[in-house]
Amino acid sequence: MSDHDKKFFDTFMLVIGGMVFVTLILFFLARSMSGDTQEQWTKEDPAYKAATEARLKPAGYVVKTGDAEPVAAAVAAVDVEQAPRTGAEVFNEACAACHVAGVAGAPRLGDVAAWNDRVAQGMDTLVEHAIKGFAGSAGYMPAKGGRADLSDAETAAAVEYMVEKSK
Repeated sequence: MSDHDKKFFDTFMLVIGGMVFVTLILFFLARSMSGDTQEQWTKEDPAYKAATEARLKPAGYVVKTGDAEPVAAAVAAVDVEQAPRTGAEVFNEACAACHVAGVAGAPRLGDVAAWNDRVAQGMDTLVEHAIKGFAGSAGYMPAKGGRADLSDAETAAAVEYMVEKSK
């Protein structure tokens, strides 16, 4: 190694060492400053506290024998009833998955020929098959389209909607 190369290498290592030293000083300086202000600006912020409380609140309650009265009163105060959905809403949420593509022998919406034999059986039969389920030669209809959360009235509204769109 020549004298010139050795001098360059020593200078280069000195510059790199100095940059590492300055970086470490800046890192520890930033850590000490953030340690002083972290509590003040972040953890004491009302929005931060509210978000933390929301994440940590319990998902449910355990009711022990004898504690049922306060919980029953709280449950009774909560109104979870929702308005019944229209036939079009139920169709789009539940029925369209099969009745648009014709999955498992389901008659397609708007296919008059496929619906004629079914409509000839009467609306009561169609609604009963939709609510209770039906296995026929053409395919299988699960009860309420596999959606146990649907009421009988919502299911009937969806059947009426499909029949109306398939005339």
